Amino acid sequence: MTLNKKKILNNQNSFEAANKGVRTTIIGIITSILLAAIKAVAGILGNSYALIADAIESASDVFTSIVVLAGLRIAQLPPDQKHPYGHGKAEPFAGIVVAIALFVAAIIIITQSIHEIITPHHAPAPFTLIVLVVVVLTKEFLFRYIIKVGTEVNSVAVRNDAWHHRSDAFTSGAAFIGISIALIGGEGYEQADDYAALFASGVIIFNAYRLLRPALDEIMDAAPSKEINQEIINATNSVSGVIATDKCYVRKMGLDYYIDIHIIVDGNLTVHDGHEIAHNVKDYLMKTFPQISNVLVHVEPATEERLSREHIREQTNSKSK
Repeated sequence: MTLNKKKILNNQNSFEAANKGVRTTIIGIITSILLAAIKAVAGILGNSYALIADAIESASDVFTSIVVLAGLRIAQLPPDQKHPYGHGKAEPFAGIVVAIALFVAAIIIITQSIHEIITPHHAPAPFTLIVLVVVVLTKEFLFRYIIKVGTEVNSVAVRNDAWHHRSDAFTSGAAFIGISIALIGGEGYEQADDYAALFASGVIIFNAYRLLRPALDEIMDAAPSKEINQEIINATNSVSGVIATDKCYVRKMGLDYYIDIHIIVDGNLTVHDGHEIAHNVKDYLMKTFPQISNVLVHVEPATEERLSREHIREQTNSKSK
């Protein structure tokens, strides 16, 4: 049986994946520190609370990126007596912290925006628009770079960190629109950038909720996509001696995968031969998919009842073609 060359699981092991995630996170930290400082100074000098709120968002990016960095570092630690399955859960836990930090940042911005709306103040300075254009372009580039890496290494924490940068781009874009309205509208439109910050915080809350769910799913060992399951089943069925795969349970632990699989073999085989096939399945899966950290194989005899099951018939018919 020929396997599909386009794999859902990538060819990187968890150590390589974590290192790639760490590098992108450090880039994000350095960039966010610089942008936060620039926006804070420009916001104070330019009389724009939307820009100051944006600086708060960038400062929270620094905090969350440090959390992601710590999560990836811990996830790299090898299994020990107390943690026989390793420390991979630190990675989605970091993703949860990032999502919660987004909620907190949004609440802070909402509170301050309302205060600024009811407090009379001057319109922002025109130069703040130039600062915001630079920020939006930088943050969008950073988002695209980090989301690509997060998708490649299949890290919920790195992907959440990328979306935190995209949220920063949203707040900057909203601030640009608000300040433009305030400058064009003149007297009576001074609060436009504060309303823009309020709108941006709503977008941040939406993104925070959207990012929190997959991180919680991973912490609670939710099953991955059906495509991943099917890819593993196809690989298992290609091993000599395997008639079909009865059950396949996949659990993601940080950047690693743990597989529990039930294979069907000829019931007349000796225990030794069945054990040999099980080892071949484990070795083949771990060689084919470096992200798989361990495979537990249960061997079942090919009884008439098992072979009559619909999903087993589909597999055996596929193999015979």
